[in-house]
Amino acid sequence: MKRAILAALGLATSLAMPATAEDIKVGLLLPYSGVYAALGNDIDAGFALGLETFGAETGATFEIVREDTEVKPPVALGKAKKLILQDKVDVMAGIVSSGVLGAVRDMVHGAGVPLIVANAGNDEATGIQCSPYITRMSFSNGQVNRPMGTWMAEQGIKKVYTLAPDYAAGRQMIDGFAQTFTAAGGEIVGQEFTPFQKTQDFGPYLAQAKASGADAVFVFYAGGEAISFVKQYDSFGLKADLPLYGSGFLTSALYVNAEGPAAEGVITALHYVPTIENDANKAFAEAFTAATGRVPSEYAVQGYDSARALVEAVKAGATDRESLANALRQVSFDGPRGPLSIDPATNNLIQPIYVYETIAGEGGLTQKVLAQLPAERDPVNGCEMAPVSN
Repeated sequence: MKRAILAALGLATSLAMPATAEDIKVGLLLPYSGVYAALGNDIDAGFALGLETFGAETGATFEIVREDTEVKPPVALGKAKKLILQDKVDVMAGIVSSGVLGAVRDMVHGAGVPLIVANAGNDEATGIQCSPYITRMSFSNGQVNRPMGTWMAEQGIKKVYTLAPDYAAGRQMIDGFAQTFTAAGGEIVGQEFTPFQKTQDFGPYLAQAKASGADAVFVFYAGGEAISFVKQYDSFGLKADLPLYGSGFLTSALYVNAEGPAAEGVITALHYVPTIENDANKAFAEAFTAATGRVPSEYAVQGYDSARALVEAVKAGATDRESLANALRQVSFDGPRGPLSIDPATNNLIQPIYVYETIAGEGGLTQKVLAQLPAERDPVNGCEMAPVSN
């Protein structure tokens, strides 16, 4: 248990396994400072716990080299170059920001170093900018929102007003929802994109939503913006007459307690919540909580499953960059999220999506799963997947 705790806290830099297989050097490229530090630390904790849990099955030794992206694309590019050329890592994992992923994409592809994306959801990374060396173990922006459009229409919701921050992820999240909601007969009666990380007063936008004639509001916000939005929505008195729905990052387990009672009754959809009922999630949630003292978030499970994917690739006989890239594209297993597999056409993860309501529980806010929506493949979106170079 002591080793598990150290590993999950990111304090162990290597995990010694029986020396019957080659060493695997892993570069973790995450934000350990700045606005997304909490996300990076949760991914790191999950990744280390995943290696601790499954790594012994490989007989390999996993050495971890950590680099801080600071959520700055130029900084991340320099750190990726160091990991590839100086540290000579066999594989990289991490990346929280879509901007950072865009910045390192060409270097990763050109150097032929496999990258396991543990968060960044930009659709292009497994679309028109796909690479056989980039495998996503998190989500794509459209993937986590398309199923919710259909589901909300099936609940009898006819008119929706949407809000999101004005940057690529915000627009992709809303576009994914709007496509399926309108296809199911729903109507988007208003849509606004708020200045990203600059909007402190959502009042004018909430007034527009109230006057729009909508049956509900659907939004994407994350982190500090999510906390502010949920609190202001509640204080504006809208929840009773204009129910709030959204992408599940709105009420993430990582910061929902900071939203407090304002989050109660909000219904969102995501690829992971801590209350999913299966044996793998029970084991993961218990181990993560024992190690860190907190409930696992979607970021934690993304790190955990990224480590599991790496382990599965090594178990399949992969030992170097090319064989790891090939093996990662073929990974499938049942994890805390349910059955996971990689779509060979895009290298994006195929996974179920969960609709959940935030409710008050005995120990604070918790998640009540309302529905498990079918796993769907992303559209190819211009991806032409070339084979890994030999």
